[in-house]
Amino acid sequence: MKRLKFKLVMTRMLLMVMGVAIFMSSPGQAFAGEKISVAVAANFISAFKDMAADFEAKTKIKIEGTFSSTGNLYSQITNGAPYDLFLSADEERPAKLYKDGAGGTPFIYAKGQAVLWAANKDFCKAKTWQDALKNDQVKKIAIANTQTAPYGAAAKKALEKSGMWDSLQTKLVNAQDIAQSFQYASTSAVDAGFCAMSATVSAEGKKGCFFVINEAPEIIQSACILKRTANRAAVEKFVEFLSSPAAKEIKVKYGYR
Repeated sequence: MKRLKFKLVMTRMLLMVMGVAIFMSSPGQAFAGEKISVAVAANFISAFKDMAADFEAKTKIKIEGTFSSTGNLYSQITNGAPYDLFLSADEERPAKLYKDGAGGTPFIYAKGQAVLWAANKDFCKAKTWQDALKNDQVKKIAIANTQTAPYGAAAKKALEKSGMWDSLQTKLVNAQDIAQSFQYASTSAVDAGFCAMSATVSAEGKKGCFFVINEAPEIIQSACILKRTANRAAVEKFVEFLSSPAAKEIKVKYGYR
């Protein structure tokens, strides 16, 4: 009788341990109700939204993204904005946060490419993007803020390298970020705009044409977990997801490496 009771007790304990193990191995249950806030560079909006939706469906962790230029987001973070994770469009700012003790070790999550996009497909009949911009019919060209938007800074370097930066000053229209630069171009508020490759695969982007700006440096996009986060386990789960096959597939879809 005692032996039977002992077996029953042991069986119940084993079932309890197995139940805990099953619960912990089920991310949807373990993290249900968790929410993290992510500061996202404007070029990465579409890719991020796809990733967030996929991640939320798999883990039940809610992802809230705030989109702006990298410089604006960095300023918000240094002024106390309660983000958990920073997806920058450069390596410089996450490195600064790490150096200042405000962010964890930076890691690269994507590599992007600057392009010159136009709603009018005749724009791309020119032999090169430089020739296209020299056309007298081109009166306005959008470019993201070269101080706060890494894609804008890359476009400026390409123009300088091509000897066109000074001559085009009267035609350049400053946009707050790379997403706004594409908005100006897609609504024909300008004749063309320096944009991110990711914009060209959107429904609106496919309606126009573009030149790849090989003279612009590759955009190395780095990120870091912010030290102030109160949701570290959930954030680390999302960071892990960023390098998963599912996330890589989304990045490739939007022209990132």
